[in-house]
Amino acid sequence: MTMTTGSEVRAIEAAAAPKRFARGWHCLGLADRFRDGKPHPVRAFGQKLVVFQSGDGRLNVLDAYCRHMGGDLSQGTVKGDEIACPFHDWRWGGDGRCKQIPYARRVPLRARTAAWPTLDQDGMLFVWNDPEGNPPREQETPPRIEGALDDGWTDWIWYETTVESNVREVIDNVADMAHFFYVHFNFPTYFKNIFEGHVAAQHMNGKAREDTRPHVEGTPRYLGNTSVAAYYGPSFMTDELTYKYEDMDIRTTLINCHYPIDESSFVLQYGIIVRKQAGLDEEAAMEVATTQAEYVKRGFEQDVEIWKNKARIDNPLLCEEDGPVYQLRRWYEQFYVDVADIRPEMVERFEYELDTTKPNEIWQKQVEENLAAQAAAADRAPVA
Repeated sequence: MTMTTGSEVRAIEAAAAPKRFARGWHCLGLADRFRDGKPHPVRAFGQKLVVFQSGDGRLNVLDAYCRHMGGDLSQGTVKGDEIACPFHDWRWGGDGRCKQIPYARRVPLRARTAAWPTLDQDGMLFVWNDPEGNPPREQETPPRIEGALDDGWTDWIWYETTVESNVREVIDNVADMAHFFYVHFNFPTYFKNIFEGHVAAQHMNGKAREDTRPHVEGTPRYLGNTSVAAYYGPSFMTDELTYKYEDMDIRTTLINCHYPIDESSFVLQYGIIVRKQAGLDEEAAMEVATTQAEYVKRGFEQDVEIWKNKARIDNPLLCEEDGPVYQLRRWYEQFYVDVADIRPEMVERFEYELDTTKPNEIWQKQVEENLAAQAAAADRAPVA
């Protein structure tokens, strides 16, 4: 056996993940989770935060540790519009100012803590992170989600998990066509990326695979799907999916969002809403929608399993039929530098349509081989 020498081996390069956290809006989860009158601890951006709803209904995010003597506000009590520290009852408002100290004549002028800008939109709570301390950039506000909180669509079906990795590994999927065939058992026939400004989009069409999703007699035949997935900023992605059947289309929106716990772990959340089918009663429409949501959930969790086990790699070895991973990472870099240091090539419009000719030829052959093997196995199966 001939040994491969070190000089011939492609080494994986992986520098330490940046300790700086991305500038932008990060979704902390469904807003109703925080509307119970209690303080909620959140570990994010390398520190501990506290989320609470004040008496006026507003959701607020502060640094968790009281500037008086370090008490943990997430262990405190919401009192009116303030959160009271469990240590000495100092009362902090959502603006970060100490509003009162029950046992003191006056509040020190410097009694202020960090208040994080928040956005309560479409049933989700967002928090703005900026290492430079600047306010949110208006042009980077997350888009409104069609169907969110709409009776014609389902309520959010929401999931959460922790991934021990850096969030960049998730972003790469935007440019990765081939994994749809091997991970999700889809069959992409069209794939295009557009990166511009703070948005990185993926446009994809796919057809059905009879080898992995065989048609069941008496049910509508699945034909394929269209998808427009886009990151708006560094951590919030919407995927508008349309699943096409012989007699109907099912519209689904998948949210993929995440916030860093620290530089090497993050909380990954994914939410799903499905448009209810017209012409069906409520029970039947919900049954169709729930089945569809479960299908989308299983597909996304195939990605999660990959992310939880893959290595960080700074120098991915790509072939001609891979997507523009390096260009995507160049786009993503804009969120890790000061605004003044954003280079034109990070935000200029970039379009790339991948040639699917060779992949489709190989994949079609593989599907046909799988179907033939399945048929042969069925012929060999004993008759009951």
